[in-house]
Amino acid sequence: MSEIRTPAALEATVRACVEGTAVLDIHTHIYEEAFGPLLLRGPEELLIYHYLQAETNRVIDDLTPEALVALPKEAAARRVWRELYEARSPLSEAARGVITALRRLGVTDVRSYEAILARFAGLSAAEHIDLVLRAANVRAVIMTNDPLNPSEAEVWMAGRKRDPRFYAALRIDPVLLDWRATCDRLAAAGYAVDRDLTTATYPEIARFLTDWARRMGAVYMAVSLPNTFAMPEDSPTARILTHAVLPACRELGIPLAMMIGVRRRVVPELRDAGDGVGRADLSAVAHLCREYPRQKFLLTVLSRENQHEAVVLARKFRNLHLFGCWWFTNNPSIVEEITRERLEMLGTSFTPQHSDARVLDQLAYKWAHFRPILVKALCEKYGYLMDEGWYPTEEEIERDVRLLLGGEFERFVGR
Repeated sequence: MSEIRTPAALEATVRACVEGTAVLDIHTHIYEEAFGPLLLRGPEELLIYHYLQAETNRVIDDLTPEALVALPKEAAARRVWRELYEARSPLSEAARGVITALRRLGVTDVRSYEAILARFAGLSAAEHIDLVLRAANVRAVIMTNDPLNPSEAEVWMAGRKRDPRFYAALRIDPVLLDWRATCDRLAAAGYAVDRDLTTATYPEIARFLTDWARRMGAVYMAVSLPNTFAMPEDSPTARILTHAVLPACRELGIPLAMMIGVRRRVVPELRDAGDGVGRADLSAVAHLCREYPRQKFLLTVLSRENQHEAVVLARKFRNLHLFGCWWFTNNPSIVEEITRERLEMLGTSFTPQHSDARVLDQLAYKWAHFRPILVKALCEKYGYLMDEGWYPTEEEIERDVRLLLGGEFERFVGR
């Protein structure tokens, strides 16, 4: 194995490895072809995504927030294009991301709205998926799957042929965060549950979760939690987590993924575009990792102010795996800061990014924007080693990049 000894050779090697390594995207909200209309794709879906709805709402006066988000898809997409791409330059990360995605997916004139629409006209779902995964260099994605969504449950129950590039994650938000409404739905499905969370209810909730996790082949369970999430606590959320969710995870041998820090509906009229962020008390995470040392946890936090504490927790608890730069932290300046901090404290034992994509095409820009950041961070860290006489080899760099782009996650979850 030949050693790399110059900054130029290091930069070229790291860039080639990062660009050439296919990613396992460990958390998305996209769907495989079998789910039909649940798979969001194409330029209009890109433009009406709630990130851009929020930006558009800032610069218009003739529509209320309710009226903006209620526009039909075609009209909404054209309005976003007019406000964010014609009336001003698309400098924000979300707006720039649309341009990156369109260019990576074959649009030659990214200023022509009609040319953009024409590029995707007639593209089948299967063709579109192949195009995007190839352009993003993504080998597989993990979906977020809600068995309480009737449209989705129907597909799972039908047992349709699966795309091996799409894995499932069982979303448990309704069970944990809205039990009174969810209870009736579980009861209607044949589970002997009670709104008052009697002792006999917890095994039935666990049975519901294990039934669906096995049906989906879920890699993990996932929940998006508010910044007020606390443990230990005598609340329905804490009791269900302790007596149903964690026992189900242990039975299945899968992690629980926690995404902590969202403040729902700060501006209710904007729906999903109206969510905000709050600093969380991560002592809840420490409690869970300490009290359940054989249970594995995945963690990403929404507030920038929580990032350092999260890294320290991951450094202390081997059953905690940090992943991604989520939502409001998915901006290049913040992603670079978080990635460097994690490398400095965790080495390669974390997953630096996930796309969180809800629209298929977003994969193309999320990974195109992240890879140069990873190149820069790794060149800095390897450069420090070279200054002290430790010269990396190409094989070592390839190994490290594979770990960071999905391999370490696979090791952690045991797949």
